[in-house]
Amino acid sequence: MKFADVEGHMQKAVESVGRSFNTIRTGRASTSLLDRVTIDYYGTPTPLKSLANIGTPDSTTITIQPFDRSSMSTIEKAISLSDIGLTPNNDGSTIRLNIPPLTGERRKEFVKQASKYAEEGKISVRNIRRDAIDFIKKQEKASEISEDESKDLQDKIQKLTDKYGAQIDRVLAEKEKDIMTV
Repeated sequence: MKFADVEGHMQKAVESVGRSFNTIRTGRASTSLLDRVTIDYYGTPTPLKSLANIGTPDSTTITIQPFDRSSMSTIEKAISLSDIGLTPNNDGSTIRLNIPPLTGERRKEFVKQASKYAEEGKISVRNIRRDAIDFIKKQEKASEISEDESKDLQDKIQKLTDKYGAQIDRVLAEKEKDIMTV
């Protein structure tokens, strides 16, 4: 396991947290709200963005125009069953999702959800640290590296863990500010 691999895995954990944050509503229409919606299209789970044009004509509406009109009811049902909490309106050719303004209580729920995603990201970073340190200790035990090298590598990995943990905290603070802004 190389040092660059450890850093790459930690960077991916931070990116994953960012993608999770994109699925949380902030009171404005965003196509990323639908990133995790999958449709059972002819027996295959397919991402919504592969089956339709998704747009935001204004700050409170998301429009979905399916490539295949026969999939309208399937898309509508998948959106209704998803965890985004929006009700689709079907006019025959386009599905519209109206984004209602968020209440203070709902904003706090979204902040909690964002905090949960951030904590999952931090746990992921700590697991990467644990695995890397275990690998280093095994190398030290097998006399592949010296005790001093082992300590230096463990210190570097801890610094990386601190760096990416702080990065997740910064992204969380930005998302909280975004959610709480009326």
